[in-house]
Amino acid sequence: MNEKQMARMSTGKGFIAALDQSGGSTPKALRLYGIPEDSYSGDDQMFDLVHEMRTRIITSPSFTSEHILGAILFEKTMDRQIEGLYSADFLWEKKGILPILKVDKGLAEKKDGVQIMKPIPEFDKLMERAAERHIFATKMRSVVHEANPAGIAENVAQQFEIGKKIIAAGFVPILEPEVNIKSESKADCEAILKEEMKKHLAELGPDEKLMFKLSIPSVNGFYSDIIADEHVVRCVALSGGYSREESCALLAKNPGLIASFSRALTEGLRADQTDDAFNDLLAKSIKMIYDTSIA
Repeated sequence: MNEKQMARMSTGKGFIAALDQSGGSTPKALRLYGIPEDSYSGDDQMFDLVHEMRTRIITSPSFTSEHILGAILFEKTMDRQIEGLYSADFLWEKKGILPILKVDKGLAEKKDGVQIMKPIPEFDKLMERAAERHIFATKMRSVVHEANPAGIAENVAQQFEIGKKIIAAGFVPILEPEVNIKSESKADCEAILKEEMKKHLAELGPDEKLMFKLSIPSVNGFYSDIIADEHVVRCVALSGGYSREESCALLAKNPGLIASFSRALTEGLRADQTDDAFNDLLAKSIKMIYDTSIA
């Protein structure tokens, strides 16, 4: 574990940029960026285009460690280069931003009101590659849709089970048991979720550290005790479908919770914008999210 990087994540001011759209979500990300699906053919071309988009964001003069602590990368982004360096090395060496890897392989079918993660094949090899690419932390997402105690318990147990393996491999895992913001029982889901999280946190050893990425809660300050737990490096919030303005307004009511936004970060960015227009809009987005995260 890189102590300098851990100190940066633990005490630094800023937020985490989520740039980890994977195969299923990439077409939508490109469409919002102004690149329709009929303008490219096949996965290779699609991933080339999304890497160009991510490269434009990461290399922007607006994208700096002054406001951004870390950036979450898709596996294919980790294996690609930016200006002659692997993406993680460019982030840390050129920008001072911590590289984080999305490791989950998508969601299983809904069962008992939740979607747990699909199996992660060749997990050990993925951890070895992440080490070779100088990754600091990992992130993995599952989803809670309904206030089903059994389903939420299974969801959280899976997150912690894999999270402990990630800790053993030398990384900081970000556990992301997202609560669907459109759930009719969102507050009840969060109440059950938090109790399960606390149960598993109590079973961790003193040197086992992790992070959480959570939906902005229905009750303001709801995760304050999770944020204060000795095992928790940081708690970050996903935008979950809210606009940037909505996300920031809700986040501001939860001190200690910082942003890890994807769509809310890149909202309004388009391929046909001039570099000046692109960088100006990105700067305004980053400043707004940063100000809310440190409030």
